[in-house]
Amino acid sequence: MRRARLWRAGEAVAEPGLPTGFDALDAMLPGGGWPFPGLIEILSARPGSGGLRLLLPVLARLSHEPRWLIWVAPPYQPYAPALETAGLALRRVMVIDLATETPGMEGAAQPSAAANTDVLWAFEQALRFPGCGAALLWPREIDALCLRRLQLACEAGGTLGVLFRPAECAAQASPAALRLLLTPQPACVALDIAILKCRGSLRARACRVPDPGVGVGPAAAQLHDPST
Repeated sequence: MRRARLWRAGEAVAEPGLPTGFDALDAMLPGGGWPFPGLIEILSARPGSGGLRLLLPVLARLSHEPRWLIWVAPPYQPYAPALETAGLALRRVMVIDLATETPGMEGAAQPSAAANTDVLWAFEQALRFPGCGAALLWPREIDALCLRRLQLACEAGGTLGVLFRPAECAAQASPAALRLLLTPQPACVALDIAILKCRGSLRARACRVPDPGVGVGPAAAQLHDPST
């Protein structure tokens, strides 16, 4: 530990981040917002925990810079009217639709095992694209080596990379700059956010924010959160 090239995560100096749009979350995160560029993982304790809605303020900001928002193989088609209501410039939203074969949760299409490699390749290329502000992915499977490549791709492209993953992935080691675990409160009146990993020192590891957006789900016909 006396080696100059070794350091503890809590001792790293966090670069200024992008404001999240939620004061409590900004106050908790080193850098005062989302690490940018960087790879973040949003883990949900159950489907529909509001991960996408939590990102809407920063996605809206990036779309008006303007930079591309690239959705790679989302399990559901993004609902354009709700995104526009949230402030996103739809002309800057790009959806990469890859062939899917396996039905997923609640009938959502998920990439087959054979297609998973293509999905990860497309996501990495999006992260390396200089005109991309943020790229979003809902991976079926992903190993530590691939996560490292994606983090490096974020840094090379100056991009925010977002992975929506189930809570059980919290036990997996990850080089992501930030990992969050989301737990919605009953009746969706608030969202509990716990930091599993970040770069820089923390004043707190958990916070609660008001419900970050409109209703989700096919029946709501508002903003279908693909993290479900």
